[in-house]
Amino acid sequence: MRPQLADPKIERRIDELLRQMTLAEKIGQLVQYSATEERSAKTSAVNTAALNVNPPAPGGVDSFKLAEAGELGSMLNTVGQEITNHFQHAAVDHTRLHIPLLFGADVIHGFRTIFPVPLGTASSWDPELISALAHMAASEARTAGVNWFYSPMVDVARDPRWGRCTEGAGEDPYLGAAIARAYIRGYQGEDLSAAGSVAASVKHFAAYGAAEAGRDYNTTDMSEIRLRQVYLPPYRAAVEAGAATVMSAFNSLNGIPATANPFLLQTILRSEWGFNGPVVSDYTAVMELVRHGIALNGATAAAKAVTAGVDIDMMSHLYDAELPALVKSGRVPVGTIDEAVRRVLRLKFALGLFTQPFTQGSEVTNAVASHRPLARRAAEESFVLLKNGDAGESPLLPLPKNKKIALIGPLADNANDMVGAWSGANNFGDVVTLRSALMEHAQQNGTTLLYAKGSEISGDSEAGFAEAVSAARAADIAVLALGESSDMSGEAASRAHLDLPGNQQKLLESIAAIGKPVVLLVFSGRPLVLDWEASHVAAIMEVWFPGVETGPAIVETLFGDVSPSGKLTMSFPRAVGQEPLYYSQFPTGRPEQFPDPAHPGFVETKYVSKYLDVPNDALFPFGYGLSYTTFTYSNIKVSATTVSVAMLRRNQKAQPVNASATVTNTGHRRATEVVQCYVRILGASVEQPVRNLKGFMRVTLDPGEAKSIQIPLGFEELSFYGRENRPVVEPADYTVWIGGSSTAQQSAHFKMQ
Repeated sequence: MRPQLADPKIERRIDELLRQMTLAEKIGQLVQYSATEERSAKTSAVNTAALNVNPPAPGGVDSFKLAEAGELGSMLNTVGQEITNHFQHAAVDHTRLHIPLLFGADVIHGFRTIFPVPLGTASSWDPELISALAHMAASEARTAGVNWFYSPMVDVARDPRWGRCTEGAGEDPYLGAAIARAYIRGYQGEDLSAAGSVAASVKHFAAYGAAEAGRDYNTTDMSEIRLRQVYLPPYRAAVEAGAATVMSAFNSLNGIPATANPFLLQTILRSEWGFNGPVVSDYTAVMELVRHGIALNGATAAAKAVTAGVDIDMMSHLYDAELPALVKSGRVPVGTIDEAVRRVLRLKFALGLFTQPFTQGSEVTNAVASHRPLARRAAEESFVLLKNGDAGESPLLPLPKNKKIALIGPLADNANDMVGAWSGANNFGDVVTLRSALMEHAQQNGTTLLYAKGSEISGDSEAGFAEAVSAARAADIAVLALGESSDMSGEAASRAHLDLPGNQQKLLESIAAIGKPVVLLVFSGRPLVLDWEASHVAAIMEVWFPGVETGPAIVETLFGDVSPSGKLTMSFPRAVGQEPLYYSQFPTGRPEQFPDPAHPGFVETKYVSKYLDVPNDALFPFGYGLSYTTFTYSNIKVSATTVSVAMLRRNQKAQPVNASATVTNTGHRRATEVVQCYVRILGASVEQPVRNLKGFMRVTLDPGEAKSIQIPLGFEELSFYGRENRPVVEPADYTVWIGGSSTAQQSAHFKMQ
């Protein structure tokens, strides 16, 4: 589904508008302001003199007056019926052309009913759930006048030092593409003009997640094959699913900032992928071209951005300041401006704003009661059980209901940090904390609950240690809620160290030394280094930042009403020095010496170089996650021993191979397994990773139940980017694994010839 209208009647209306518009009105469609901002103040903030931009009018022009003049196209983070209708009336009622405004906002994981951070929901491996969550957010936001989301973020992220990995789907392009499509379906639906739909803005184009050293905004540099094979697939999937808009990235790519990169914005996005919606810059990214060093002044920055393909200048205010003179001088063709305006107007028609510009009905201002069950389900599906008992010992989870529990940690009764980064309106009163949910559970089941905060998230004070140790001594089981604060991940939140912050590990060591069973709940927006914890704690569950239903979701999982089914979408390292770490490593010409065939990761580790002081593999690998039951895999097969290269080249929609397996629940609880299929290609003209994810599905089984599953493999799954930077299939040997993580061992084989 393409949301950009190709209706000839609409195109004729756009032509009529363009003929009537002045240059100032055209450029106005390409600029964005917030509700409270004055042009003079903002231009000053980006250093007018240093950028050599045209100065604003004396006294400044506020955004409302710009709307009244027909010189404003969109507004940022202007939320609420009253204020959006106020500005919309200015644009529609007080101007001669009556062109409505777009209202965009950073709605990342819920508008008022906040669900888990995207890295958490990705751990569900449940695209249908993610679509439902996206639709829920869109339906809530539309009641507040918001019609444009700067989401989803589809950057592949392989370095958890980068704080914005919390906003994406993790390290794998295949899974990332599936989740990107899910967000677009949920946000936009079948009709952008429907009351519950918003325009999506896929970000950040492109390769922002590969920032060097995990430092936000940092440069990226990679081969074109890696760019196309690893980093572009989620963007392309979103565009093919009908994404209405695309946001350019802050970073440079191979020396050219993404916001002035014709190869990305013109060659790939528009020419190859056929995208005809508007491209918006990230916040002040046009101005930042000066800081990148490829423009000496604001005029050059504006010229480079708009001619490269950035249609809307988000908050730099260089388009309205510089484009009039640039067009009049001929440095920027008026045709370039007209095409950019056409794309903006096309989106406004698609959203139905020309016929219904104003927001009506009841505005959603808090978490919606009827939406909470979906938010709770999302939290429960996002939890990843990393450990549950040591070898030879009985699992600690689920907890019995008649035990005395000590709840300890700075995140146990912390509403503010449960919503994570980009948490909408920050209505912390909507959050049910772990402590409050456990207290309710204890009252209903006769359980004794003791509580001690123990420590702060950051800092070195041990003032609360004694109380925490005392509570643990008096209890049968200690549940520790430790991890990051919500502002430790997200934009501009890179970390060089990935361990528990502050003195939380010291608190954990003090509790573990008592000898009582310990359950560690890890709250974070990224993978952390949990090497000591994995060796000294009986049970560990990654719960991310779960949103408004934090407490009930964790309690239901701890006590076995729900069996955890989440699987990691980013590898958890043993040490930060392993980063960037990802499962789909490439082989080397000097393999690890003396590989141990008994090692569970033998297929991977035997082909890669090694560290002297830590194993190569992840502590908890991609795709990994335990359950309260056990699953076995058998009968791994492929439906063909040979596949015709010529046939697949002729018919790229064919699915010539089915990979199949039997999955059995060998435990005593009904539960869901995420079945994963991985493929390796040997003998190709371009070196390929030791394995790549090429299929997955969620399967729910009763105790003792077995199910045969099939995963079709076609051109998308069997091709790779060749030396000409195009997807190809070649004669080669293929290995297919099916299992419960990226370390699955049972395989089948076929040849492409």
